[in-house]
Amino acid sequence: MAKQFTLGKNERLKSRKQIEQLFKEGKSFAVFPYKVFYRIAHCQLPTANVLQFGIGVSNRNFKKAVDRNKIKRLSREAWRVQKNELKERVIKKNITLNIFFIYTGKEIVEYSFVKEKVAVILKKLIKLVDENNTPHT
Repeated sequence: MAKQFTLGKNERLKSRKQIEQLFKEGKSFAVFPYKVFYRIAHCQLPTANVLQFGIGVSNRNFKKAVDRNKIKRLSREAWRVQKNELKERVIKKNITLNIFFIYTGKEIVEYSFVKEKVAVILKKLIKLVDENNTPHT
């Protein structure tokens, strides 16, 4: 089966309730220029959205929406292309993982830099998922 490099509607973290819960109950770590919030939970249904991703860019650092959108676009693309290994681990462990990136940098960076940093974040998330010893239901 060919790997799917998509970022569909059901893979995006859009629910305000889920995002608030992520910031309140989730954990975080930083990999410059991102702060990453994540929340690992049990998967209620096998068809549930097991891996959801969101990104935010502060309008304090980037006054123009064009600049904020470019950073979000680059970050989503880097995520889309590299997320498959993490998704496979999450499915195998039967958990759900909500992730939210906050871009904390002060300048727009190249795609190659973004891709490199997202790869570092994904390695860290894979390690965290592997270490997660939540009891299976």
